[in-house]
Amino acid sequence: MADPSSFLAFDLGASSGRAMLGRLADGRLTLAEAHRFANGPIDAPGPMRWNLGRLEREIARGLEVARSRAGRLAAVGVDTWGVDYVLLGRGGQAVEQPYHYRDHRTEGVCDRVCARVGRERIFGCTGIQFMPFNTIFQLAAHDPDVLARAERMLLMADYLATRLGGRPVGEVTLASTTQLLDPRTRRWADSLIAELGLPRAIFPPLVEAGTVVGDCGGSAVVATAHHDTGAAVAGTPGAGDDWAFLSSGTWSILGLELREPVLTPEALAANVSNELGVNGTVRLLKNIAGLWPLQECRRHWAAAGDDRGWDELVALAEAAPPLAGVIDPDDARFLAPDDMPAAIAAACRDGGQPPPSSIGATVRLILESLALKTRYTLELLQRVTGKPIRTIHLIGGGVRNRLLCQWTADATGCRVLAGPVEATATGNLLAQAVGVGAIAGWADARAIVRASFELADYDPRPSRAWQDAYGRLCDLI
Repeated sequence: MADPSSFLAFDLGASSGRAMLGRLADGRLTLAEAHRFANGPIDAPGPMRWNLGRLEREIARGLEVARSRAGRLAAVGVDTWGVDYVLLGRGGQAVEQPYHYRDHRTEGVCDRVCARVGRERIFGCTGIQFMPFNTIFQLAAHDPDVLARAERMLLMADYLATRLGGRPVGEVTLASTTQLLDPRTRRWADSLIAELGLPRAIFPPLVEAGTVVGDCGGSAVVATAHHDTGAAVAGTPGAGDDWAFLSSGTWSILGLELREPVLTPEALAANVSNELGVNGTVRLLKNIAGLWPLQECRRHWAAAGDDRGWDELVALAEAAPPLAGVIDPDDARFLAPDDMPAAIAAACRDGGQPPPSSIGATVRLILESLALKTRYTLELLQRVTGKPIRTIHLIGGGVRNRLLCQWTADATGCRVLAGPVEATATGNLLAQAVGVGAIAGWADARAIVRASFELADYDPRPSRAWQDAYGRLCDLI
Protein backbone atom coordinates (compact mmCIF):
# COMPACT_ATOMS: atom_id res chain seq x y z
CA MET A 1 0.00 0.00 0.00
CA ALA A 2 1.07 3.60 -0.57
CA ASP A 3 2.15 5.55 2.49
CA PRO A 4 -0.90 7.77 3.18
CA SER A 5 1.31 10.53 4.59
CA SER A 6 4.01 10.87 1.90
CA PHE A 7 3.61 13.01 -1.21
CA LEU A 8 5.85 14.21 -4.05
CA ALA A 9 5.66 17.67 -5.64
CA PHE A 10 7.38 18.52 -8.89
CA ASP A 11 7.88 22.31 -8.83
CA LEU A 12 9.19 23.55 -12.18
CA GLY A 13 10.26 27.08 -12.99
CA ALA A 14 11.60 28.60 -16.16
CA SER A 15 15.22 28.14 -15.01
CA SER A 16 15.16 25.14 -12.65
CA GLY A 17 13.01 22.36 -11.31
CA ARG A 18 12.80 20.35 -8.11
CA ALA A 19 11.21 17.21 -6.74
CA MET A 20 10.09 17.93 -3.16
CA LEU A 21 9.03 15.19 -0.75
CA GLY A 22 6.35 16.10 1.77
CA ARG A 23 5.24 14.13 4.81
CA LEU A 24 2.13 14.78 6.91
CA ALA A 25 2.25 13.79 10.56
CA ASP A 26 0.51 15.14 13.66
CA GLY A 27 -1.05 18.05 11.78
CA ARG A 28 2.26 19.25 10.36
CA LEU A 29 3.95 19.11 6.97
CA THR A 30 7.69 18.57 6.57
CA LEU A 31 9.56 19.04 3.28
CA ALA A 32 12.77 17.59 1.88
CA GLU A 33 14.34 18.10 -1.54
CA ALA A 34 14.76 14.83 -3.43
CA HIS A 35 16.08 16.07 -6.77
CA ARG A 36 17.02 19.36 -8.41
CA PHE A 37 17.77 20.09 -12.06
CA ALA A 38 18.35 22.95 -14.46
CA ASN A 39 15.71 24.01 -16.95
CA GLY A 40 15.81 26.31 -19.92
CA PRO A 41 15.18 26.57 -23.65
CA ILE A 42 16.90 24.36 -26.20
CA ASP A 43 20.30 25.83 -27.05
CA ALA A 44 19.94 25.84 -30.83
CA PRO A 45 19.35 28.34 -33.64
CA GLY A 46 15.80 29.20 -34.49
CA PRO A 47 12.72 29.73 -32.31
CA MET A 48 13.03 29.40 -28.54
CA ARG A 49 11.56 26.06 -27.50
CA TRP A 50 11.42 23.86 -24.41
CA ASN A 51 13.07 20.44 -24.33
CA LEU A 52 10.24 18.09 -23.38
CA GLY A 53 12.42 14.99 -23.42
CA ARG A 54 14.81 16.47 -20.88
CA LEU A 55 11.96 17.56 -18.59
CA GLU A 56 10.40 14.10 -18.74
CA ARG A 57 13.74 12.42 -17.96
CA GLU A 58 14.31 14.69 -14.96
CA ILE A 59 10.82 14.00 -13.63
CA ALA A 60 11.39 10.27 -14.00
CA ARG A 61 14.69 10.64 -12.13
CA GLY A 62 13.03 12.66 -9.37
CA LEU A 63 10.33 10.03 -8.98
CA GLU A 64 12.96 7.29 -8.75
CA VAL A 65 14.95 9.15 -6.08
CA ALA A 66 11.84 9.99 -4.06
CA ARG A 67 10.63 6.40 -4.03
CA SER A 68 14.07 5.17 -3.00
CA ARG A 69 13.83 7.45 0.04
CA ALA A 70 10.15 7.32 0.97
CA GLY A 71 8.91 4.06 -0.51
CA ARG A 72 5.54 4.21 -2.21
CA LEU A 73 3.86 7.58 -2.26
CA ALA A 74 0.24 8.50 -1.64
CA ALA A 75 0.26 10.95 -4.54
CA VAL A 76 2.34 12.95 -7.00
CA GLY A 77 1.66 16.30 -8.66
CA VAL A 78 3.24 18.97 -10.85
CA ASP A 79 3.24 22.76 -10.93
CA THR A 80 4.88 24.97 -13.58
CA TRP A 81 4.89 28.49 -14.94
CA GLY A 82 1.83 29.53 -16.97
CA VAL A 83 0.92 30.31 -20.61
CA ASP A 84 3.16 27.79 -22.47
CA TYR A 85 1.57 24.70 -24.00
CA VAL A 86 2.18 21.43 -25.81
CA LEU A 87 0.23 20.48 -28.94
CA LEU A 88 -0.61 16.78 -29.10
CA GLY A 89 -1.41 14.87 -32.26
CA ARG A 90 -2.73 11.42 -32.94
CA GLY A 91 -1.67 8.97 -30.22
CA GLY A 92 -1.09 11.73 -27.70
CA GLN A 93 2.41 12.56 -28.93
CA ALA A 94 3.69 16.13 -29.18
CA VAL A 95 3.59 17.40 -32.76
CA GLU A 96 6.58 19.68 -32.07
CA GLN A 97 8.73 20.94 -29.22
CA PRO A 98 6.68 23.62 -27.40
CA TYR A 99 7.53 27.28 -27.78
CA HIS A 100 9.13 29.26 -24.95
CA TYR A 101 7.10 32.30 -23.85
CA ARG A 102 10.08 34.57 -24.62
CA ASP A 103 10.14 33.58 -28.30
CA HIS A 104 9.74 36.62 -30.55
CA ARG A 105 6.94 35.25 -32.72
CA THR A 106 4.30 37.02 -30.61
CA GLU A 107 5.71 40.52 -31.22
CA GLY A 108 2.86 42.76 -32.40
CA VAL A 109 0.26 39.99 -32.11
CA CYS A 110 -1.40 41.47 -29.02
CA ASP A 111 -2.08 44.72 -30.85
CA ARG A 112 -3.49 42.90 -33.88
CA VAL A 113 -5.77 40.67 -31.82
CA CYS A 114 -6.99 43.60 -29.73
CA ALA A 115 -7.68 45.64 -32.87
CA ARG A 116 -9.77 42.77 -34.18
CA VAL A 117 -11.71 41.83 -31.02
CA GLY A 118 -11.20 44.75 -28.63
CA ARG A 119 -9.39 44.99 -25.30
CA GLU A 120 -12.66 45.56 -23.44
CA ARG A 121 -14.16 42.42 -24.97
CA ILE A 122 -11.13 40.26 -24.11
CA PHE A 123 -10.87 41.56 -20.54
CA GLY A 124 -14.63 41.27 -20.03
CA CYS A 125 -14.46 37.61 -21.03
CA THR A 126 -11.28 36.65 -19.16
CA GLY A 127 -10.24 39.30 -16.62
CA ILE A 128 -6.56 38.76 -17.39
CA GLN A 129 -3.91 41.46 -17.77
CA PHE A 130 -2.49 41.96 -21.26
CA MET A 131 0.99 40.52 -21.72
CA PRO A 132 2.42 39.70 -25.16
CA PHE A 133 3.27 36.10 -24.26
CA ASN A 134 -0.20 35.07 -23.03
CA THR A 135 -1.47 31.86 -24.58
CA ILE A 136 -4.17 33.73 -26.49
CA PHE A 137 -1.48 35.54 -28.47
CA GLN A 138 0.80 32.51 -28.78
CA LEU A 139 -2.04 30.54 -30.38
CA ALA A 140 -2.91 33.46 -32.66
CA ALA A 141 0.74 33.48 -33.80
CA HIS A 142 0.95 29.70 -34.28
CA ASP A 143 1.37 28.18 -37.72
CA PRO A 144 -2.21 27.22 -38.72
CA ASP A 145 -0.96 24.07 -40.45
CA VAL A 146 0.59 22.87 -37.19
CA LEU A 147 -2.58 23.75 -35.28
CA ALA A 148 -4.57 21.75 -37.79
CA ARG A 149 -2.51 18.64 -36.93
CA ALA A 150 -3.21 19.01 -33.21
CA GLU A 151 -5.96 17.07 -31.46
CA ARG A 152 -5.31 18.53 -27.99
CA MET A 153 -3.55 21.47 -26.36
CA LEU A 154 -2.18 20.92 -22.85
CA LEU A 155 -0.40 23.54 -20.78
CA MET A 156 2.99 22.47 -19.45
CA ALA A 157 2.01 21.07 -16.05
CA ASP A 158 -1.11 19.46 -17.54
CA TYR A 159 1.08 17.69 -20.10
CA LEU A 160 3.70 16.57 -17.58
CA ALA A 161 0.95 15.16 -15.36
CA THR A 162 -0.12 12.94 -18.28
CA ARG A 163 3.42 11.58 -18.47
CA LEU A 164 3.05 10.49 -14.85
CA GLY A 165 -0.19 8.67 -15.69
CA GLY A 166 -2.82 11.41 -15.56
CA ARG A 167 -5.70 11.99 -17.96
CA PRO A 168 -5.30 14.77 -20.59
CA VAL A 169 -7.21 17.49 -18.74
CA GLY A 170 -6.65 21.14 -17.94
CA GLU A 171 -6.41 22.35 -14.33
CA VAL A 172 -8.18 25.67 -13.82
CA THR A 173 -5.50 27.68 -11.97
CA LEU A 174 -3.16 27.06 -14.89
CA ALA A 175 -5.84 27.41 -17.58
CA SER A 176 -6.72 30.87 -16.27
CA THR A 177 -3.30 32.18 -17.36
CA THR A 178 -4.20 31.60 -21.02
CA GLN A 179 -6.51 34.66 -21.26
CA LEU A 180 -9.03 32.26 -22.79
CA LEU A 181 -10.96 31.20 -19.68
CA ASP A 182 -14.04 32.83 -18.14
CA PRO A 183 -13.31 33.39 -14.41
CA ARG A 184 -17.03 33.61 -13.58
CA THR A 185 -17.91 30.15 -14.90
CA ARG A 186 -14.40 28.65 -14.47
CA ARG A 187 -14.79 27.24 -17.99
CA TRP A 188 -13.29 28.06 -21.39
CA ALA A 189 -14.52 31.33 -22.91
CA ASP A 190 -16.10 29.59 -25.90
CA SER A 191 -17.49 32.70 -27.56
CA LEU A 192 -14.09 34.41 -27.47
CA ILE A 193 -12.35 31.29 -28.77
CA ALA A 194 -14.82 31.24 -31.69
CA GLU A 195 -14.32 34.94 -32.45
CA LEU A 196 -10.58 34.38 -32.65
CA GLY A 197 -11.01 31.45 -35.04
CA LEU A 198 -9.15 29.03 -32.76
CA PRO A 199 -10.00 25.30 -32.98
CA ARG A 200 -12.25 24.63 -29.96
CA ALA A 201 -11.65 20.87 -30.14
CA ILE A 202 -8.06 21.18 -28.93
CA PHE A 203 -9.05 22.70 -25.57
CA PRO A 204 -9.16 19.99 -22.87
CA PRO A 205 -11.88 19.38 -20.30
CA LEU A 206 -11.20 21.32 -17.10
CA VAL A 207 -10.84 20.14 -13.51
CA GLU A 208 -10.35 21.94 -10.20
CA ALA A 209 -7.16 21.76 -8.14
CA GLY A 210 -7.18 18.67 -5.94
CA THR A 211 -8.77 16.35 -8.52
CA VAL A 212 -7.35 12.82 -8.84
CA VAL A 213 -6.70 12.34 -12.55
CA GLY A 214 -4.77 9.08 -12.76
CA ASP A 215 -2.40 6.53 -11.26
CA CYS A 216 1.39 6.43 -11.20
CA GLY A 217 2.47 2.96 -10.14
CA GLY A 218 0.15 2.87 -7.15
CA SER A 219 0.37 6.59 -6.35
CA ALA A 220 -2.51 8.90 -7.22
CA VAL A 221 -1.78 11.52 -9.85
CA VAL A 222 -3.44 14.68 -8.55
CA ALA A 223 -4.09 17.81 -10.53
CA THR A 224 -2.66 20.10 -7.88
CA ALA A 225 -2.73 23.84 -8.38
CA HIS A 226 -0.84 23.33 -11.65
CA HIS A 227 0.15 27.01 -11.82
CA ASP A 228 3.10 27.81 -9.57
CA THR A 229 1.59 31.07 -8.28
CA GLY A 230 -1.70 29.29 -7.61
CA ALA A 231 0.23 26.68 -5.62
CA ALA A 232 2.18 29.38 -3.76
CA VAL A 233 -1.00 31.15 -2.66
CA ALA A 234 -2.50 27.80 -1.64
CA GLY A 235 0.60 27.39 0.56
CA THR A 236 0.11 30.78 2.22
CA PRO A 237 -0.97 30.80 5.90
CA GLY A 238 -3.64 33.47 5.38
CA ALA A 239 -6.62 33.69 7.73
CA GLY A 240 -9.56 36.07 7.72
CA ASP A 241 -10.35 38.53 4.96
CA ASP A 242 -7.90 41.41 5.37
CA TRP A 243 -4.65 40.03 3.97
CA ALA A 244 -2.69 40.18 0.73
CA PHE A 245 -0.06 37.81 -0.61
CA LEU A 246 3.33 38.89 -1.92
CA SER A 247 5.22 36.13 -3.71
CA SER A 248 8.74 37.55 -3.66
CA GLY A 249 11.62 36.38 -5.80
CA THR A 250 13.24 37.42 -9.07
CA TRP A 251 9.79 38.76 -9.91
CA SER A 252 7.18 39.63 -7.31
CA ILE A 253 3.45 39.03 -7.51
CA LEU A 254 1.16 40.98 -5.21
CA GLY A 255 -2.49 40.08 -4.93
CA LEU A 256 -5.67 39.39 -3.00
CA GLU A 257 -7.63 36.17 -2.65
CA LEU A 258 -11.28 36.81 -3.55
CA ARG A 259 -14.48 34.85 -4.03
CA GLU A 260 -15.47 36.60 -7.28
CA PRO A 261 -13.53 38.15 -10.19
CA VAL A 262 -13.30 41.92 -10.65
CA LEU A 263 -14.07 42.80 -14.28
CA THR A 264 -14.76 46.51 -13.98
CA PRO A 265 -13.40 49.27 -16.25
CA GLU A 266 -11.20 50.29 -13.31
CA ALA A 267 -9.68 46.79 -13.21
CA LEU A 268 -9.04 46.92 -16.96
CA ALA A 269 -7.37 50.34 -16.65
CA ALA A 270 -5.21 49.01 -13.80
CA ASN A 271 -4.22 46.00 -15.99
CA VAL A 272 -4.74 43.51 -13.17
CA SER A 273 -5.28 39.77 -13.52
CA ASN A 274 -8.12 37.61 -12.25
CA GLU A 275 -6.38 34.24 -12.09
CA LEU A 276 -8.21 31.32 -10.55
CA GLY A 277 -7.21 29.83 -7.21
CA VAL A 278 -7.96 26.71 -5.21
CA ASN A 279 -11.28 26.08 -3.48
CA GLY A 280 -13.27 28.25 -5.89
CA THR A 281 -11.25 31.40 -5.26
CA VAL A 282 -9.89 34.10 -7.57
CA ARG A 283 -6.43 35.65 -7.26
CA LEU A 284 -6.61 39.32 -8.20
CA LEU A 285 -2.98 40.21 -8.75
CA LYS A 286 -0.40 42.37 -10.44
CA ASN A 287 3.28 41.77 -11.22
CA ILE A 288 6.10 43.88 -9.72
CA ALA A 289 9.73 43.78 -10.87
CA GLY A 290 10.93 41.97 -7.72
CA LEU A 291 14.57 41.31 -6.80
CA TRP A 292 15.70 41.18 -10.44
CA PRO A 293 17.53 44.57 -10.36
CA LEU A 294 19.44 43.52 -7.23
CA GLN A 295 20.35 40.12 -8.69
CA GLU A 296 21.64 41.79 -11.85
CA CYS A 297 23.66 44.31 -9.83
CA ARG A 298 25.26 41.51 -7.86
CA ARG A 299 26.10 39.65 -11.08
CA HIS A 300 27.67 42.81 -12.53
CA TRP A 301 29.73 43.48 -9.39
CA ALA A 302 30.91 39.85 -9.27
CA ALA A 303 31.99 39.97 -12.91
CA ALA A 304 34.01 43.08 -12.05
CA GLY A 305 35.79 41.21 -9.25
CA ASP A 306 33.67 42.32 -6.28
CA ASP A 307 31.76 39.14 -5.44
CA ARG A 308 29.88 39.64 -2.16
CA GLY A 309 27.39 37.31 -0.52
CA TRP A 310 23.79 38.27 0.15
CA ASP A 311 24.37 38.70 3.90
CA GLU A 312 27.20 41.15 3.27
CA LEU A 313 25.11 43.11 0.77
CA VAL A 314 22.28 43.36 3.29
CA ALA A 315 24.71 44.59 5.97
CA LEU A 316 26.06 47.26 3.61
CA ALA A 317 22.53 48.37 2.75
CA GLU A 318 21.58 48.64 6.40
CA ALA A 319 24.56 50.95 7.02
CA ALA A 320 23.78 53.22 4.03
CA PRO A 321 21.75 56.46 4.44
CA PRO A 322 17.99 55.80 4.39
CA LEU A 323 15.65 56.90 1.57
CA ALA A 324 18.34 58.88 -0.25
CA GLY A 325 16.72 58.19 -3.62
CA VAL A 326 13.85 56.39 -5.33
CA ILE A 327 13.46 54.52 -8.62
CA ASP A 328 10.48 52.80 -10.21
CA PRO A 329 11.56 49.12 -10.24
CA ASP A 330 9.20 48.52 -13.18
CA ASP A 331 10.85 51.15 -15.39
CA ALA A 332 11.49 49.51 -18.79
CA ARG A 333 15.17 50.46 -18.63
CA PHE A 334 15.65 47.82 -15.90
CA LEU A 335 14.27 44.89 -17.93
CA ALA A 336 17.59 43.69 -19.35
CA PRO A 337 20.36 46.33 -19.32
CA ASP A 338 23.97 45.35 -19.90
CA ASP A 339 24.99 47.29 -16.78
CA MET A 340 22.27 47.40 -14.10
CA PRO A 341 24.15 49.69 -11.65
CA ALA A 342 24.73 52.19 -14.48
CA ALA A 343 21.04 52.00 -15.49
CA ILE A 344 20.01 52.74 -11.90
CA ALA A 345 22.45 55.66 -11.68
CA ALA A 346 21.10 57.08 -14.97
CA ALA A 347 17.50 56.74 -13.75
CA CYS A 348 18.39 58.68 -10.61
CA ARG A 349 20.02 61.48 -12.60
CA ASP A 350 17.07 61.64 -15.00
CA GLY A 351 14.77 62.01 -11.98
CA GLY A 352 16.79 64.86 -10.54
CA GLN A 353 18.33 62.74 -7.78
CA PRO A 354 21.98 62.01 -7.00
CA PRO A 355 22.95 58.46 -8.01
CA PRO A 356 23.90 56.05 -5.22
CA SER A 357 27.55 56.49 -4.19
CA SER A 358 28.34 52.94 -3.06
CA ILE A 359 27.30 49.31 -3.36
CA GLY A 360 25.45 49.54 -0.04
CA ALA A 361 23.59 52.66 -1.18
CA THR A 362 22.58 50.92 -4.42
CA VAL A 363 21.27 47.86 -2.59
CA ARG A 364 19.33 50.06 -0.18
CA LEU A 365 17.87 52.12 -3.02
CA ILE A 366 16.61 48.96 -4.76
CA LEU A 367 15.06 47.41 -1.65
CA GLU A 368 13.42 50.63 -0.47
CA SER A 369 12.07 51.34 -3.96
CA LEU A 370 10.65 47.82 -4.19
CA ALA A 371 8.92 48.30 -0.83
CA LEU A 372 7.46 51.61 -2.03
CA LYS A 373 6.26 50.06 -5.30
CA THR A 374 4.57 47.37 -3.24
CA ARG A 375 2.62 50.13 -1.45
CA TYR A 376 1.69 51.71 -4.79
CA THR A 377 0.42 48.40 -6.17
CA LEU A 378 -1.40 47.49 -2.96
CA GLU A 379 -3.24 50.80 -3.00
CA LEU A 380 -4.20 50.17 -6.63
CA LEU A 381 -5.65 46.75 -5.70
CA GLN A 382 -7.51 48.28 -2.77
CA ARG A 383 -9.02 50.98 -5.00
CA VAL A 384 -10.18 48.37 -7.51
CA THR A 385 -11.77 46.17 -4.83
CA GLY A 386 -12.61 48.54 -1.95
CA LYS A 387 -11.07 45.91 0.33
CA PRO A 388 -9.00 47.03 3.36
CA ILE A 389 -5.70 45.18 3.86
CA ARG A 390 -3.91 45.01 7.21
CA THR A 391 -1.50 42.09 6.73
CA ILE A 392 0.83 41.09 3.91
CA HIS A 393 1.89 37.44 3.75
CA LEU A 394 5.32 37.54 2.11
CA ILE A 395 6.32 34.14 0.69
CA GLY A 396 9.14 32.81 -1.47
CA GLY A 397 12.83 33.67 -1.58
CA GLY A 398 12.32 37.25 -0.38
CA VAL A 399 11.46 35.84 3.06
CA ARG A 400 15.21 35.50 3.65
CA ASN A 401 15.81 39.24 3.14
CA ARG A 402 14.91 40.77 6.51
CA LEU A 403 15.43 44.33 5.27
CA LEU A 404 12.98 43.84 2.42
CA CYS A 405 10.44 42.39 4.85
CA GLN A 406 10.80 45.23 7.37
CA TRP A 407 10.86 47.98 4.78
CA THR A 408 7.77 46.51 3.09
CA ALA A 409 6.00 46.84 6.43
CA ASP A 410 7.33 50.38 6.91
CA ALA A 411 6.38 51.54 3.40
CA THR A 412 2.88 50.01 3.33
CA GLY A 413 1.89 50.45 6.96
CA CYS A 414 0.86 46.78 7.00
CA ARG A 415 2.03 44.01 9.26
CA VAL A 416 4.24 41.63 7.28
CA LEU A 417 4.27 37.92 8.10
CA ALA A 418 7.17 36.31 6.23
CA GLY A 419 7.06 32.63 5.34
CA PRO A 420 7.10 29.97 4.22
CA VAL A 421 9.99 30.17 1.77
CA GLU A 422 8.76 26.98 0.07
CA ALA A 423 5.17 28.12 -0.35
CA THR A 424 4.84 26.77 -3.90
CA ALA A 425 5.90 23.21 -3.05
CA THR A 426 3.78 23.43 0.10
CA GLY A 427 0.64 24.36 -1.85
CA ASN A 428 1.32 21.63 -4.39
CA LEU A 429 1.68 18.99 -1.66
CA LEU A 430 -1.40 20.15 0.26
CA ALA A 431 -3.54 20.03 -2.90
CA GLN A 432 -2.51 16.41 -3.28
CA ALA A 433 -3.40 15.68 0.34
CA VAL A 434 -6.82 17.30 -0.10
CA GLY A 435 -7.33 15.34 -3.31
CA VAL A 436 -6.73 11.93 -1.75
CA GLY A 437 -8.60 12.74 1.45
CA ALA A 438 -5.59 12.90 3.76
CA ILE A 439 -6.79 16.44 4.69
CA ALA A 440 -10.48 17.21 5.05
CA GLY A 441 -10.37 20.47 3.07
CA TRP A 442 -8.68 23.78 2.41
CA ALA A 443 -9.42 25.30 5.82
CA ASP A 444 -7.50 22.43 7.39
CA ALA A 445 -4.74 22.80 4.79
CA ARG A 446 -4.21 26.46 5.74
CA ALA A 447 -4.14 25.49 9.42
CA ILE A 448 -1.41 22.96 8.61
CA VAL A 449 0.66 25.70 6.95
CA ARG A 450 0.35 27.86 10.07
CA ALA A 451 1.35 24.93 12.30
CA SER A 452 4.24 23.75 10.13
CA PHE A 453 6.31 26.85 9.49
CA GLU A 454 7.72 29.52 11.77
CA LEU A 455 6.74 32.96 10.47
CA ALA A 456 8.81 36.10 10.98
CA ASP A 457 6.64 39.00 12.16
CA TYR A 458 7.45 42.57 11.05
CA ASP A 459 5.41 45.43 12.50
CA PRO A 460 5.29 48.67 10.48
CA ARG A 461 7.32 51.70 11.56
CA PRO A 462 5.73 54.44 9.42
CA SER A 463 7.45 57.82 9.27
CA ARG A 464 7.34 61.13 7.45
CA ALA A 465 10.45 60.07 5.52
CA TRP A 466 8.63 57.07 4.04
CA GLN A 467 5.66 59.25 3.12
CA ASP A 468 7.91 61.78 1.37
CA ALA A 469 9.71 59.00 -0.51
CA TYR A 470 6.37 57.60 -1.63
CA GLY A 471 5.44 60.97 -3.07
CA ARG A 472 8.68 60.94 -5.05
CA LEU A 473 7.91 57.46 -6.41
CA CYS A 474 4.42 58.56 -7.49
CA ASP A 475 5.98 61.49 -9.35
CA LEU A 476 8.13 59.02 -11.33
CA ILE A 477 5.32 56.66 -12.38
